[in-house]
Amino acid sequence: MLRTDLPKIVTATVPGPKAAALIERREAATPSAIGCAYPVVIARSEGAMIEDVDGNRFLDWVGGVGVLNVGYSQPEIVEAVKAQADRYFHGMFNIVTHEGYVKLAEKLADMAPVKGDKKKVFFANSGAEADENAVKVAKAFTKRNNIIVFSGAFHGRMLLTMSMTSKKAYAVGMGPFPDGIYRAQFPYYYRNPEGMPEDKACQYYLDSIYAVFEQCAPADTIAAIVVEPLQGEGGFIPAPIEWIKAVRQICDDNGILLIADEVQSGFCRTGRMFASEYWKEAGIRPDIIATAKSIAAGVPLSAIIAGEEIMESPAKGTIGGTFGGNALACAAALKTIEIMERDHLADRSLEIGKTVTERYGKWQKKYPVIGDIRGLGGMIGLELVKDQGTKEPAPELTAALIRECAKHGLIIENAGTYGNVIRFLAPLVITDEQLEAGLCIMEKALVKCM
Repeated sequence: MLRTDLPKIVTATVPGPKAAALIERREAATPSAIGCAYPVVIARSEGAMIEDVDGNRFLDWVGGVGVLNVGYSQPEIVEAVKAQADRYFHGMFNIVTHEGYVKLAEKLADMAPVKGDKKKVFFANSGAEADENAVKVAKAFTKRNNIIVFSGAFHGRMLLTMSMTSKKAYAVGMGPFPDGIYRAQFPYYYRNPEGMPEDKACQYYLDSIYAVFEQCAPADTIAAIVVEPLQGEGGFIPAPIEWIKAVRQICDDNGILLIADEVQSGFCRTGRMFASEYWKEAGIRPDIIATAKSIAAGVPLSAIIAGEEIMESPAKGTIGGTFGGNALACAAALKTIEIMERDHLADRSLEIGKTVTERYGKWQKKYPVIGDIRGLGGMIGLELVKDQGTKEPAPELTAALIRECAKHGLIIENAGTYGNVIRFLAPLVITDEQLEAGLCIMEKALVKCM
């Protein structure tokens, strides 16, 4: 059964002949700007495993970049979508009411750790749409025009979210960009300024927020501060609790809303249903959560969640859209959340994270190219460097490692400002045997590529 199989390459080369032919067709029919780093053409997939058109089996540690926390082709979700399809595919929520939308909104309102006694939810289709709508809601509530985002941030590829995203390689030739977006420094403790005492680091990053108030936009013009609880594209960097508590206080002192971008970190990935539950455990909550990716096991859906007072502030017609909260997506999401809760996938995420982090820690002692290991639960970053002392990034090694792992049936992906972080996003239904096989492949590849 593919769901419990181990990686195995049966062709002389990767990609095999059938995959190579389809990749060639892809290159002729689709724009190269989309990008594709992997020699994999899916024929079928289950759990954490992919079988390609040539019969090669790959272990997937990328999971659709965090979309497949519950795994590929979960049979109960497949059946839930089929059952909904037998009734109707779609009913635009601006026109008709369908129960799946309402039921899912009720469920997320009950679960999400946002401020407010009564919460409301609406749906879009992608993480970028969720982030953009969260900003729209914040502007409507505060009657302010500006926002603060951070170095290393990734919020999407729409015009607003492309502007919010730090890495401008994702925005080449796409200006002019919207104004009112200001950037402070995210606390990347591994790369603090040289010579900075550890006990001064948190204040250093907080001071960059105050610098925005002083140099760019006064605090009373800022609608929201948008934070990833654990930066994804930026390098899998968790927001330190002491820092986020101080950011929450800055927001409270100045009438600013705190938006948690949980597009990638939500739905059990970090060992909690939402990463901002760690904030709640520390006594603070965001005002708005924007989330997507694993919410519906691969069916396009995203959610914006906030307290009733905030959510009722937009004018009629300024939120919503044709496909937001599509009936098939809501059916998938309801079953996905049911399975996550029933099968304790947040706890499984912690178990996986412990195993991976411990193994990475052993490698760090043996291999001088392992710079930093960080993350929450099963969302782990491994930063590769040329030297542990200088911390010089090693993007070439990272790219070579990705290629070598793929040759042996393991799909991994990079992240980070310098492209030198390996991100771990394996489906949380991965078996212990598959996890061990992947770690073995990765270590052998690392040794070969160093």
